[in-house]
Amino acid sequence: MIAWTIYLTFAGAVLLILLPRPFARWISLFTTIAGLALGLIAFVHTSIADLAHFTTIVRVPWVPALGMNYHLAIDGVSLTMVLVTGISAVSTVLFSWDVEHRQNEFFFWLLLVVGGCYGVFLSADLFLLFGFYELVIVPKYFLIAIFGSTNKEYGAMKLTLYSFFGGMFVFAGILTAYATAGSLDLNELSRFQFPGQLQSWAFPVLFLGFAVLAGIWPLHTWAPTGHVAAPTAGSMLLAGIVMKLGSYAGLRVAMNLFPQGFQAWSKWIALFAVIGIVYAAAVALRQRDLKFVIGYSSVSHMGFVLLGLATANALGVSGAVLQMFSHGVIAALLFAVAGRMIYRRTHTRELDALAGMNLSGALPFAAFTFVIASAASMGIPGFSGFAAEITILIGTWKTYPLAVWITGAGIVLVAAFTLRALKQSFFGEARPSVLMQEGRVALDLDWNEQQSITPAEKCGACLLMSATLAVGVYPKLLLDRIMPAVDAMRFLK
Repeated sequence: MIAWTIYLTFAGAVLLILLPRPFARWISLFTTIAGLALGLIAFVHTSIADLAHFTTIVRVPWVPALGMNYHLAIDGVSLTMVLVTGISAVSTVLFSWDVEHRQNEFFFWLLLVVGGCYGVFLSADLFLLFGFYELVIVPKYFLIAIFGSTNKEYGAMKLTLYSFFGGMFVFAGILTAYATAGSLDLNELSRFQFPGQLQSWAFPVLFLGFAVLAGIWPLHTWAPTGHVAAPTAGSMLLAGIVMKLGSYAGLRVAMNLFPQGFQAWSKWIALFAVIGIVYAAAVALRQRDLKFVIGYSSVSHMGFVLLGLATANALGVSGAVLQMFSHGVIAALLFAVAGRMIYRRTHTRELDALAGMNLSGALPFAAFTFVIASAASMGIPGFSGFAAEITILIGTWKTYPLAVWITGAGIVLVAAFTLRALKQSFFGEARPSVLMQEGRVALDLDWNEQQSITPAEKCGACLLMSATLAVGVYPKLLLDRIMPAVDAMRFLK
């Protein structure tokens, strides 16, 4: 049944082309809710034992002459990613509820991104996975280039070029695996013994291709630029789901197919991950634009995912998967507050300008939401960020204890830039030079938008806050399903 997440999402996109504009937002909302519901049904009704292995749910011949099949499968790792996709998709539609410009087209591209992500997380055929992976690039470009803001053409093109650059390496790695093993089935490939010499060069080629989309240092610069240029929905999807495609595929494909190559290169992955954590956090501390702060924050937090993968032990890798879920929810919430709740009402993201508005009085719900998101981002106990990062760090201590000490500096920097952004955005001292409307935000002479937080925005925020709190309070919900699936992967043996 979970395969219908893909079919319903693409069907919703087709309906958006055929039906008139008044139906667009409702079609998008019902489509994304249906996808989330299917994910939750699978989460509840699929036994933990069945999620321990990548179990086939659909297998139909596609191009038999080349051994290509429409093959979908699920385990605890892919189910976790399907859930975060559903949660992020629903909240993204809710935060885009009042989009007026080319509404059908906007939601069409949005659903294509979501459908492509579902496809990647459920694909068990290597070429099918690559097809869905590349499919996401096109709607990403149009979402940013048409509906974006700051340097949108530059941001969209840079993101696309980096994505195709990584895709070139991915395609080369896939051809290598197919030519050597004669199969595209991920389950069969995971049992095939590739020559050690081949693994030593094929692994870095394939992993690097995927890691570009995960924001690995130093190939991360597309991410902050893309986040800032994208509309709020684009930023939420980009940070919440799309960056996870790279880390998920790196785990599912590169690490699992070429375990000896992974063991040989894991130290370098850990090194780049630690540099990314500390470097991106330090750069975020110097940013003046709130979206740039969150953009570099995303790169830093994705560094934790790569560090967890590099540990090559069940605890660290399971923590990395949990961090993919956690960061997907938290980053979407942060971008929602910055892009919709703040920028839509103040027409600025500059921290110095926001500091003079004291927005906590004008937008109390937005302030509360940003406090929750900031606490989760800093890794405060009780939120998913803490559960994920502590699991990664314990796993890292077993393999690279020095990396834990260096990463500690990154954690301090994360707290510093998050608290700085929180204070200046909502709790600065109101300046007399800033003209305020009573109980509202700064007076804009060209004002034509609703000032209070809308019910749709509140619903979207509550969904994301509930997700990070639920996993933070009881991470066993996901870890019980993630860890058996990770244990079954070959690179741990």
